[in-house]
Amino acid sequence: MPLFAPRSCPRLIVKIGSALLVDADGGVRRTWLAGIAAEIAARVADGQQVAVVSSGAIALGARRLGLAKGGRASLEDAQAAAATGQIALSQVWAEVLGAHGLTAAQMLVTLDDLEDRRRYLNASATLDRLLGLGVVPVINENDSVATEEIRFGDNDRLAARVAQAAGAQGVVLLSDVDGLYDSDPHANPAARLIERVETIDETILSFASGGSSSGMGSGGMRSKLEAARIATSAGIALVIANGRRENPLSDGTGTLFAAQRGASPRKAWLAGRLTVRGRISVDAGAARALAAGSSLLAAGATAIDGVFARGDVIDVLHQGRPVARGLSEYDSADAARILGIKSDAQGEILGYAPRSALIHRDHLVLI
Repeated sequence: MPLFAPRSCPRLIVKIGSALLVDADGGVRRTWLAGIAAEIAARVADGQQVAVVSSGAIALGARRLGLAKGGRASLEDAQAAAATGQIALSQVWAEVLGAHGLTAAQMLVTLDDLEDRRRYLNASATLDRLLGLGVVPVINENDSVATEEIRFGDNDRLAARVAQAAGAQGVVLLSDVDGLYDSDPHANPAARLIERVETIDETILSFASGGSSSGMGSGGMRSKLEAARIATSAGIALVIANGRRENPLSDGTGTLFAAQRGASPRKAWLAGRLTVRGRISVDAGAARALAAGSSLLAAGATAIDGVFARGDVIDVLHQGRPVARGLSEYDSADAARILGIKSDAQGEILGYAPRSALIHRDHLVLI
């Protein structure tokens, strides 16, 4: 049975890893790519709208420039390789999709493009228009300008965030692995493929290994689980599947992460953010109140970390672990002044009428 039937998934995001698209010598695996393009064309013909998040620019550029370590020896090498390889990557996508009468569109985004609310909405509008026109957007991180400090770092999480922005119902992460196993299948022949995950808990996270098995990409199972958490919390199903299988978008093999009850678009954007400006720690009573749907009150806050302004995104921690995320009603200095203070005493400390909460429940999401 297919992972996503067109009727149940009007919009689908397909992420393709470098190890699938680029061979060991840095060349495009055209026969394989043509097969994927044919599958995408069949989906579009059935009425499904498909966008592709494609890795491969750095690997392709490194070959053309003769750079060591696949172009990842330094940030400067990676940026140069990305700038060179992106032209080749977009061209090959245009060719293989064009062979089926499909138009490809290139979108390059940075982390800030999807973390800033206004730019996120701009990207969302562009994706919506392209998909509505029957175009296949081909999206990649703009690695030619991204830095180590401000970047996605892998296209798994980028695919999940693109799915949010596009209003998609499903994400397929095509990689060189069958899915999530309960132990390393290379070391343990008895390792069991986990076919369905309802909740990404500590047990599921413990199954993740480190970096990319091919050494060509930047992701790994951990990044795929992080992508699954972003997608499923927004009501989007996600599958990890082996792209080396025949018809990988349809053969039904892989690990399905079931969509959770979706938050509002704004709260899903908040939950999926990868960067925050600061953190507020809270006591057990405040954590329980947040779980019940309440706002974060200063009386339950115990510590402030970071420098942030009113309106910045901050995390709420209990016992050192994030439990919620939201938009701060105070800057960090004023928030620190009223830690643990009840509302009726805050005005005298602040010198102005206090706001109703440190983070209002309308601008807060559990994570």
